[in-house]
Amino acid sequence: MTRTKAVAWAGSASYLLVVGLLVGATPRASGTVHGVGALLAVVLLAGMVRRMPLPALAMALFGSTAVVVGPPSSGRESLATAYQGQFLSYLAVDLMLGLIVATCERRASIAAVAVSFAVQLLVIAGFSHGDGLAVNEVIAVLALAASCLAGLLSRERREHAVALRAQEVAEAVIAERLRIARELHDMVAHGIGIVAIQAGVGSRVIRTQPAEAREALRAIEATSREVLSGLRRTLVSLRQVDRAATAEERSPLAPSPGLADIERLAAATAGAGVRVDVHRTGEQRPVPADIDLSAYRIVQEALTNVVRHAGTGHCRVAVDYGDEELSVEIVDDGHGVTGNGPAHGFGIIGMRERATLLGGHLSAGPRPGGGFRVATRLPLPAAVAAAVEAR
Repeated sequence: MTRTKAVAWAGSASYLLVVGLLVGATPRASGTVHGVGALLAVVLLAGMVRRMPLPALAMALFGSTAVVVGPPSSGRESLATAYQGQFLSYLAVDLMLGLIVATCERRASIAAVAVSFAVQLLVIAGFSHGDGLAVNEVIAVLALAASCLAGLLSRERREHAVALRAQEVAEAVIAERLRIARELHDMVAHGIGIVAIQAGVGSRVIRTQPAEAREALRAIEATSREVLSGLRRTLVSLRQVDRAATAEERSPLAPSPGLADIERLAAATAGAGVRVDVHRTGEQRPVPADIDLSAYRIVQEALTNVVRHAGTGHCRVAVDYGDEELSVEIVDDGHGVTGNGPAHGFGIIGMRERATLLGGHLSAGPRPGGGFRVATRLPLPAAVAAAVEAR
């Protein structure tokens, strides 16, 4: 028997002892003193209520009934007044009923309420006298109803809190799935697009221009390694929540890409046949990691769409470090959106989601003079803006 069980049973034994003293005490005190004493004695059942609420209720109901049906006070108060005071002991039963309704299963709660209701009404009806019968019955019913209503409200509040928590967890899972989907799409789509184009170039010139074929193979190797590294970084970050992860999985990984890697991204895109001009304006400075990564992924996805859909050999990337926001623009002079263009995939959706999550805005669409334009504005935190003003 554990210590907690021992305390619970010791409390129940003490409660029965106190009830016995109240019933058999001589000379007898007033009925009100007995009722209040039985009401306070229920505190001894606190340890039992948490572990065994229904047996604790049965014990409280037995003790309160014993106090009521015991020999009435022999003092100066009338017989009706004595019993009315002893009826106070049933308030302890009502308090336990409220706890049971709030915490136990509905079937057990209904059975407990029904038994308590029947016992209280029968005992009060049998020991009330004169005009006090109706008053005592009404008070007993109101007290029992109030305790049950309090229990129901507590149960509904707890169930509502659990439902809200489950909804928050579900939304967090969905948000994380979308984040992973965006990362995999932006990372894999760009790399595989470059690999496909370089493989096509290599297969066409492998006989006539071996040097260019070797360059294409080297580009395929470099891009494949980069994609594999990104995939490994993503998968390991997902598995780091597992305490059983190996030491190799917990080893330091390469940092996530950012705006500083745009030139390298432009070089890889140039290998696929699209020259990228990168222009930076404003005071270049470190930005928060989430903004840095999102800006890079937006540029990466936009360049992937240029390579796959624009049908042009040139595009421009402009990065502006403003005082309060970071602006990124990708413009090409291709033929805009076609039936299989980026507007019909997940690329622009993912870019817009990235910008929205950071409180920014993204626009994407054909240019009036031809080509396609992707522009985003990402607000910078106040700390970064304050640092710029301090300089």
